[in-house]
Amino acid sequence: MRLDDVVTPAAVIDHAAMMRNIARMQTRMDTLGVRLRPHVKTSKCIAVGTLQRDAGAPGITVSTLKEAEEFFSAGFDDILYAVGIAPQKLDRVLALRRAGCRLAVLVDSVTGADAVVARGRAEGHAFDVVIEIDTDGHRAGVDPESTTLIDIGRRLADGGATLQGVLAHAGSSYGLSTPEALAQIAEQERRRTVRAAERLRAAGLPCPQVSIGSTPTALSAQNLEGVTEVRAGVYVFFDLVMANVGVCRPDEIALSVLTTVIGHQVEKGWAIVDAGWMAMSRDRGTQSQAIDYGYGAVCDADGRLVDGWIMLGANQEHGILGRRADGAERAGEGEGEGDDDVARRFPIGTRLRILPNHACATAAQFSAYQVVDTAGDVAVWPRFNGW
Repeated sequence: MRLDDVVTPAAVIDHAAMMRNIARMQTRMDTLGVRLRPHVKTSKCIAVGTLQRDAGAPGITVSTLKEAEEFFSAGFDDILYAVGIAPQKLDRVLALRRAGCRLAVLVDSVTGADAVVARGRAEGHAFDVVIEIDTDGHRAGVDPESTTLIDIGRRLADGGATLQGVLAHAGSSYGLSTPEALAQIAEQERRRTVRAAERLRAAGLPCPQVSIGSTPTALSAQNLEGVTEVRAGVYVFFDLVMANVGVCRPDEIALSVLTTVIGHQVEKGWAIVDAGWMAMSRDRGTQSQAIDYGYGAVCDADGRLVDGWIMLGANQEHGILGRRADGAERAGEGEGEGDDDVARRFPIGTRLRILPNHACATAAQFSAYQVVDTAGDVAVWPRFNGW
């Protein structure tokens, strides 16, 4: 099959670009002397995860138990569920573990730890548990200097659980855009997570695993002393948010949405395509960054950027393409510059590809990827959604 045969809209993976992204991250982690545990929430695709494992990443990170179940069924047995565990989900965790899956769960409170321990004691089973550490005030986690950290560790050591280590995610790195700032937040993430591990060990508690990571900090860290593994996800595809952060170029983005021009509003300079927010998602992650790409950046059918053209607006099944206003730092909602040549430049039936703001969100709109190789041949790789 060729791209011309693919019904639009469709999620397209540039296979060669993806392989370069996989190799780049794996090589960097190998050089820094830590294990890479890719976050498969980005692709939710067994074929993609297999390529990451084949490159040298033995374990994976998941954001849903659905991911854990699907990947375990495909032969992945070293899995970290990096979202705080809800007590009601422990039955599924237990089923996976009793089937042979080395699945670890996450807590960041004494109450959460007590729930895991109580279920473990009732089942005569010791769950593997990691404590989440807050290193940047971005989201969840325990302060590495808090007494709560030690309290959680002691609860987990009382039976019904095995304390495996600590975990942090410097999500605030997504709001940065200079190498200096990224290196600083990467070092802060490392230092504070290692500090949490040291405090647990000083209290006589085990802490074999020190897990940190985000794509920006993984690619910006200069020193990972005391860290055992790094988690990163979106690097496998990259996206426009990551391009604005500065850890990739737009031409390194491996995921795009194939779409077809279906109409024009010539006086407004618009081309109308058959990919709206149901294809691109509503994620406007670049809106607060230096370059606002609207709902995505426009490329030709071969994936080459069409300079200055973005998806200005999106309805459910319609996308509005137009030029970004010269010098503008924001993309208007449906506001374009007049372009009398828009119909000539993008005739009805023209195939285009749109680079996404957030690869995870855009990929989630589809049940399969159209994977195109350097010869232009297309293979279909299934993906899954759900929790």
